[in-house]
Amino acid sequence: MTGAKLLVEALKRRGVQLVSTLCGNGLNPFYLACHEAGIRLVDTRSEQAASYIADAYARLTRRVGVCAVSSGVGHTNALIGLANAHFDGAPMLLISGESPQDRTHMGKFQELDQISLAKPLCKYAHRISDPTRIPFYVHEAFSRAISGRPGPVHLTVPLDVLEAKVKPSSVVPSCEGMGQVTESGPGDSELVRDALRSVAEAQQPVLVAGSGVLYAQAQDALARFAELSAIPIVIPIWDRGSVTKPTPNFLGVVGAASGEPRLLPDADVVVLLGARVDYRIGYALPPTIHTDAKIVRVDGDPAELRQGIEPHVPILGGLRSVLEQFVDVWERERLSPHTDWLQESRRRHAAFRSRWLSGPPDAPPMTGHHVVHALRSFVQRDDVIFLVDGGNIGQWMHMLLCDRYPPHWLTCGASGVVGWGVPGAMAAKLAYPDRPVILLSGDGAFTFAATELECATRHGLPFVTVLADDQAWGIVVSGQEKRYGEKGVIASRTGPIRFDQLAQSLGATGISVDRPEQITRAIHKGLEADRPTLIHVPITSASPIDV
Repeated sequence: MTGAKLLVEALKRRGVQLVSTLCGNGLNPFYLACHEAGIRLVDTRSEQAASYIADAYARLTRRVGVCAVSSGVGHTNALIGLANAHFDGAPMLLISGESPQDRTHMGKFQELDQISLAKPLCKYAHRISDPTRIPFYVHEAFSRAISGRPGPVHLTVPLDVLEAKVKPSSVVPSCEGMGQVTESGPGDSELVRDALRSVAEAQQPVLVAGSGVLYAQAQDALARFAELSAIPIVIPIWDRGSVTKPTPNFLGVVGAASGEPRLLPDADVVVLLGARVDYRIGYALPPTIHTDAKIVRVDGDPAELRQGIEPHVPILGGLRSVLEQFVDVWERERLSPHTDWLQESRRRHAAFRSRWLSGPPDAPPMTGHHVVHALRSFVQRDDVIFLVDGGNIGQWMHMLLCDRYPPHWLTCGASGVVGWGVPGAMAAKLAYPDRPVILLSGDGAFTFAATELECATRHGLPFVTVLADDQAWGIVVSGQEKRYGEKGVIASRTGPIRFDQLAQSLGATGISVDRPEQITRAIHKGLEADRPTLIHVPITSASPIDV
């Protein structure tokens, strides 16, 4: 038995079926053990892409996504996936190699304090020096990744630890466990009644459903409570969606650069459900949330319960369990729904969206509006996994496709990163090989990981990328023009690329279109293909912020 085999066995016992990776220093014994154990290795062309795959896989499945990279700069390149998982609360494990320990602190190849670099982003980070304790440290990492608010963890494993021969009798035993996020128990019944008393007595309550609702699989309980109480639901932009079907209660995202209807500023009770207090809800401060508004907060992690603010009613408990308690108490006490407020909220929402709902103008030229409009019929399908990279095109999506926000839609996440999309689409196809996958991206974001189309083709991961190309960092251009005029548009435009030809050079299918109806036909064709398909859509640089 070797340290590498111990590591792989510990991963396999926790349900790990694949590892995204880029080869390099310290990984060969691990690769051999994975191969022998039947764990799939998905090798990419950059560590950033490998780490994004693990992050996206974790967010789509609620299971720990695993990434393995080499030491030194390979490790630093992979930190971007840890950062994304940190922002979004995704259970991800980064395994990094290291040169043998006997020359530590003597300038060995790629020597770096990898733990100190990873620790600020991780719930747990450790360097394994004793091969007999590998199963124990894997257990520690997985348990931290999936408990409370999920998050990323890291293990550095030196080469000599992986190669070491280990007697089974000397291995430190560890508790068994699966690598999937589980929900904690119900909340305190007195606090639940206090919360519902405040909600029932309110005139204009609002539910803010964060990613925690999805990770607790509480979307059905959320829908039931919202329908009973007739309270509007909003989701912080880039958080995971938990609204599985169109409902009069869901009134879009908050915190978008393109604005939102006036709901939170007029709310007298705000119920935060697995949502963080950050810029997207105005830090729970005026003018976004009124000084006199009561805050009810539900979270399964005690460290998150008072993050950012001191709620008036803090309820520690699993989101699904607590929302089921809400439903039970509301029905049992026959509390009155907020029908008038919901109708007024919907009126405000319709007025806000009226700028976009009339449909896009005649084309050409095309804008992001045309692109998203062409996607509507596809992403309304329950079987299609829909991914949206960061940037201007994501703002269009959030303004136009906001009558629901299901769990099988995945954005770049709360970090707002750009360049995550292609690895994210690969992760979606790895997690759900039988489901269609569509990625919406902009030209700036796409170029970060364009060469991963070769990896996706090589690994047999077909998906469709709809690429809106305005030859600019569109959301930055819009902001610069608004504040400074045309003279202030600096370092935010790019040059032309024939993305269809680029895709073809990487083994994928490339299609260029110049009419909205061609987008629809190309998507149909791409969904039937056995390889990735890129649909290049040149657009003007109009932004939803400007509409």
